[in-house]
Amino acid sequence: MPAVTVDNPLELPKVHHPAPADRARRVVQVTTAPRGVEGEGFPVRRAFAGIDLAQLDPFIHMDQMGEVDYGPGEPKGTPWHPHRGFETVTYMIEGTFLHQDSIGGGGVIQNGATQWMTAGGGILHIERPPDALIDSGGLFHGIQLWVNLPKVLKMTTPRYQDIEAGAVTLLTNDNGDAIIRVIAGELGDASGPGVTHTPITITHTSPCSPVPALLCRGILTTTPSPTHSPVRAPSARKRHLSSRVRWRCTSTVTTSSSVPTTPRTHERTPSKC
Repeated sequence: MPAVTVDNPLELPKVHHPAPADRARRVVQVTTAPRGVEGEGFPVRRAFAGIDLAQLDPFIHMDQMGEVDYGPGEPKGTPWHPHRGFETVTYMIEGTFLHQDSIGGGGVIQNGATQWMTAGGGILHIERPPDALIDSGGLFHGIQLWVNLPKVLKMTTPRYQDIEAGAVTLLTNDNGDAIIRVIAGELGDASGPGVTHTPITITHTSPCSPVPALLCRGILTTTPSPTHSPVRAPSARKRHLSSRVRWRCTSTVTTSSSVPTTPRTHERTPSKC
């Protein structure tokens, strides 16, 4: 997994311990994400399919893109399409996507980088593999998350954030057997480089041994801040889903009486740290 990593996790700052007064959130529902296709036909797993949007807020939608090992000529992207009223967060764990939008934003998203696009009052964009990847084929694996905007910001001016892999904040646990990449929001005293309109935290954690060759499992966690207030979610788009994705993806929805919206985890089968 080329997402940014280190040779010795024990050299990283340690993640904070939960306070004695902190309380684990109750699991409400565990679901298996259905397989689907997106854009011109690349495989996805729909992590939030079938879950009540009221439980997801401020999150609307999350796809695992791939994981797929394309042959020459097989990589696919999306045509030009519009978004409005929310943000799209595209995190590439492995592989390369090119992005371009109608306000002049865009660039290369690859191997641990994140594209954070605030659609706001409306934007057109396109995502596609580079020509070299189409010619050669190769691995493609990422996550796209849609984050709702509060009502007062629905028509805000669109913006684009290009978060390079090396810009994320890296942490570990006391044993040094996990690498935690903080992409946006706060985790204890650490904060990620992503700037959010809605108070959320996005991290990518690889539990593993300090030995680089050991296999591990990657987990992407998206967490609303305890101070987040619910906002109205747009209607979901329905479509027929079919795909050839090989990995199993699960979505866990939790809640507690003190937090109106709750964290999700997105898991996949073992991979290198």
